Amino acid sequence: MQNIRNIAIIAHVDHGKTTLVDKILHSTNVFRENQESGELIMDNNDIERERGITIFSKNASVEYKGVKINVIDTPGHADFGGEVERVLKMADGVILLVDAFEGPMPQTRFVLGKALELGLKPLVVINKVDKENCRPDEVHDKVFELFFNLDATEEQLDFPAFYGSSKQGWFNTENVRTEDIIPLMDGILEHVPAPKVNEGALQMQITSLDYSKFLGRIAVGKVTRGEIKEGDWIALTKPDGSFKKHKIKELYTFTGLGKVKASVVKAGDICAVVGIDGFQIGDTIADPENPEALPIMHIDEPTMNMSFGINNSPFFGKDGKFVTSRHLVDRLTDELERNLALRVEPTEDSNTQLVYGRGIMHLSVLIETMRREGYELTVGQPQVIFKEIDGVKCEPYETLVIDVPDDYSSKAIDLVTQRKGDLLVMEAKEGMQHLEFEIPSRGLIGLRSLMLTNTAGEAVMAHNFLEYKPFKGAIAGRSAGVIISKDQGTSTPYSIDKLQDRGKFFIAPGEEVYEGMIVGEHSRNNDLVVNVVEAKKLNNIRASGKDDSTTIAPKIEMTLEECMEYIQGDECIEVTPNFIRLRKIHLKENDRKRYEKTMG
Repeated sequence: MQNIRNIAIIAHVDHGKTTLVDKILHSTNVFRENQESGELIMDNNDIERERGITIFSKNASVEYKGVKINVIDTPGHADFGGEVERVLKMADGVILLVDAFEGPMPQTRFVLGKALELGLKPLVVINKVDKENCRPDEVHDKVFELFFNLDATEEQLDFPAFYGSSKQGWFNTENVRTEDIIPLMDGILEHVPAPKVNEGALQMQITSLDYSKFLGRIAVGKVTRGEIKEGDWIALTKPDGSFKKHKIKELYTFTGLGKVKASVVKAGDICAVVGIDGFQIGDTIADPENPEALPIMHIDEPTMNMSFGINNSPFFGKDGKFVTSRHLVDRLTDELERNLALRVEPTEDSNTQLVYGRGIMHLSVLIETMRREGYELTVGQPQVIFKEIDGVKCEPYETLVIDVPDDYSSKAIDLVTQRKGDLLVMEAKEGMQHLEFEIPSRGLIGLRSLMLTNTAGEAVMAHNFLEYKPFKGAIAGRSAGVIISKDQGTSTPYSIDKLQDRGKFFIAPGEEVYEGMIVGEHSRNNDLVVNVVEAKKLNNIRASGKDDSTTIAPKIEMTLEECMEYIQGDECIEVTPNFIRLRKIHLKENDRKRYEKTMG
């Protein structure tokens, strides 16, 4: 039996998980001395690198003192909780990483709760002790309190703690700087149990999937019982008890950042299996003579939905490769196979699908991925999902944590309470205020950009799904109206300059616009239809060259997420590989008036 440890690294977003994985890989000589490896090696997806967050969990494996350590890097953002819940099934222990200044955050609570429920052995690592104003001892007490509140067992409460800085590359059992992370590596061997191996026939639950252009879909999971061999026949068992026989073409285990071929994988190790068709995450690979399925995984329900439709603007098909409803449906069906927390339902309109997800970030990553793959689509306003519980209309609530400088705390509280949030905790921390609220999920839509504007960009926000509670009444939407283009054509400096006192613009001179496209934000609360394509009339008195001297304010650039939070019910976003445009659902002014009358 090979000596193995399976460990997942869990933490709140931005507390340093991926940097710690880098250090583990470097300290165990995964790379040659002269090899360029870069930083945040595990974040290998473009969107992850740009945003600086982990979205998809990844596996790596290192050899230390003759023991194989399988390391699983997990996402820290609440919207990707489905990913974390799944992969914890492969682990036997967890490293809980906590920032020495921020302490436990909402997502820390969420992922730790899941790990303790599964009975995993925790190691606590208090990271970033090199930061100014950090308070490692206080944070250690807060973590203990959190364990206690989450009903940890006596054994789990007796967790080993390590202090250090993954950026500086050291960890120790006390807050004294050392040269390396060896004390932590020794701690993993000492405190994380070897995988429990049950006697009996083969059982392996598929907890994530990989994809290769050459091999197709690859099932990844931990062998919990028996052994799996290349060329063997297995039974793929479904949650409903049905099963189908398949032959295993190839087997791989993880080594360093890659995979190596294996002829047999024994219980306790994590492996990748090639040659199984039609599997879903949660299915069990079992012995064909005696197929026994493992219990299915429960994944938290989605809390938000958005409509995804084909691009039906006048610029349809100019930019993307995949533009039909068939392309859209096929792509969303593919996504369902690997994105467990997602759901897709058809609507009355055959060109539109309703997509359910865990939050705005979850849905925006899907949209961003699709546009990079060459899709054109129109997405509607995010809506929270209401439920009826015991005859009462209920909506999802979230725990919201805001850390903000003292000077701005009253503004932050004011903004959240306007959106039906209740202040639960207020603590002073070194010139900062730590605020905790309970707020309906609806109140979070559009809150981030308002909060950053009102706190000069100083507020740090984090939120996490709490539970469904009774509906809290209407929440005020956007206060300003929008500026809408009246014609199709190219915007001119002359017309934008004339309209600058009417509001702020989302377009620059020379951009293509069409009728019904939102080109700016009105300074008042009603919508304004304008002509932005009008050229300057030339005569022999007024020369055309004067245009160059016009002083036009730079356009407002908005990210996809900001656009999703900005739009109202009668608006949508046109997303293509190179453009994100805001527009009205009804492009013609007469159609909009007719629609308002029917709603009115």
